[in-house]
Amino acid sequence: MSTGELLSVDPVELKFPFELNKQISSSLQLTNKTDNHVGFKVKTTNPKKYCVRPNTGVVLPRSTCEVIVTMQAQKDAPPDMQCKDKFLLQSVIASPGATPKDITPEMFTKEPGRKLEECKLKVVYLPPNPSTSAIAQAKEEPLFSPKSPAITDKGNFSGPEVSRSYVESQDKSSEVKSLLSKLTDEKNAAIEQSKRIRQEMELLRRGSNKSQGSGGIPLILVIIVALIGLILGYVMKK
Repeated sequence: MSTGELLSVDPVELKFPFELNKQISSSLQLTNKTDNHVGFKVKTTNPKKYCVRPNTGVVLPRSTCEVIVTMQAQKDAPPDMQCKDKFLLQSVIASPGATPKDITPEMFTKEPGRKLEECKLKVVYLPPNPSTSAIAQAKEEPLFSPKSPAITDKGNFSGPEVSRSYVESQDKSSEVKSLLSKLTDEKNAAIEQSKRIRQEMELLRRGSNKSQGSGGIPLILVIIVALIGLILGYVMKK
């Protein structure tokens, strides 16, 4: 804060969070420390770059006035983010009841007997706030296109098309599982059938030996009949 006899100025540095292609504003608080009306005028070394509102005016006795300085959008950043621009705030005692229309350039010329105060202000560029920039960009640009699939936190796509593909893949997976289960069941049934055939053939062989010993039916005929019966039974099950 700069404190003169007429006005106190806060702050004494105009700080701009610098961003390319974006207008940025900074404010000044002018406080009248006297019982008089005080006229002021703001000058800058680079008037095309900045807009000051109001650049002239009156601060009422024991009151405060705010001045907004807006930097126009810049296409290039200065080297090392250093700015050489400066501002000059001039203040002078105005006539009682003066209004901004009564403030003229002649009031700020140095003449004998006129109390004219001057306060120099520097311009400082600050790095932009990352969170603020991200929020501003999010407001300006849509995160997702209405026709495009969304992207999740893990980098996967989601949306109608991907959901459909996921469902189709799930259906195919179910079909494969069902087919594998069916083949496994048929394999187990074939193994069981083979075991039964071997057991029955063994029984027939034993019975054939007994039959031959007693003059019964030949073994080969019994085996053929048994095989035909088993095959017909398996086919009928299918």
